[in-house]
Amino acid sequence: MKILIVAPAWVGDMVMAQSLLIALKNTHPHCQIDVLAPAWSQGLLARMPEVRQTFIMPLSHGQFGIKARFALGKTLRNEKYDQSIVLPNSWKSALIPFFAKIPKRTGFLGECRFGLLNDIRPLDKTQLTMTVQRFVALGYKSDTPLSIAYDFPALSVSAQQQAAVIKKFTLDLDKPVLVLCAGAEYGSAKRWPETHFAQLAQQKLEKGWQVWLIGSEKDQKITQAINERCHHACHDFAGKTNLTQAVDLLSLAHTVVTNDSGLMHIAAALDKKVIALYGSSDPHFTPPLHVKAQIVSLNLACSPCFKRECPLGHRQCLTDILPHQVIALIER
Repeated sequence: MKILIVAPAWVGDMVMAQSLLIALKNTHPHCQIDVLAPAWSQGLLARMPEVRQTFIMPLSHGQFGIKARFALGKTLRNEKYDQSIVLPNSWKSALIPFFAKIPKRTGFLGECRFGLLNDIRPLDKTQLTMTVQRFVALGYKSDTPLSIAYDFPALSVSAQQQAAVIKKFTLDLDKPVLVLCAGAEYGSAKRWPETHFAQLAQQKLEKGWQVWLIGSEKDQKITQAINERCHHACHDFAGKTNLTQAVDLLSLAHTVVTNDSGLMHIAAALDKKVIALYGSSDPHFTPPLHVKAQIVSLNLACSPCFKRECPLGHRQCLTDILPHQVIALIER
């Protein structure tokens, strides 16, 4: 059985999609799973042992590109897939499996995808309350009870891959590593204050830990501000790694303190002790999927609001989470 997964466009969703891949392997142990995904995700998918091969989506998020979709679909006909599972809910995301003439095309109805999908599932959000549940449900028959269990994502990083990233960045692991993921691409309403991150970092540095700041180029202003408050004693990796290297760096951490972000999901999938800080988003909808994960949320009346910027202008859902509370969780 050959299955093509049309993957989501966000890092966190990509990690949670691994639970679907595990479910497919549990149900069909000998199935071959390929993934159609954005170029940035190739290193992440390479850390998922369930994936046989990946195909790069030639269009960026939001682009229509009907000719490119048709050309790729026509090429994929040679793979002779038995089924495709389309995780995004957009109309255009179902085009390539349709053009590839894959006989069984599974997905939620989404943007009225009648015809493009022929195994359409209604989405009952009251039953499937979590993103990971929705992904996993698509891996089972339509009459399967919605209360099915799921496995947590589990990324695989080898000792050789760890050694390579240690060598590249000349790292010394003689002290425990605290990783801070201070960014959140969605918006400031998901970000714990820089001053709080800096206080946390300074206290752990004084106790003999080393502190790594990991993020993308967009997070550089945030990590620079944190590092300046710590007299540049942190190791700032923001914008200096690709996603693959960030995964391998996170695999070396003792503890990860993070906003609700893609890196949070990666750290959880790497079996790390994760302390996840939630403000505008809902920890019941997209929690870090690991028994070691500790969620910090004040559950204010105004949250979750799911806004990029705080509509009330105060971000108390995050500013009122104090550094000493997070330190206590690290030391527990």
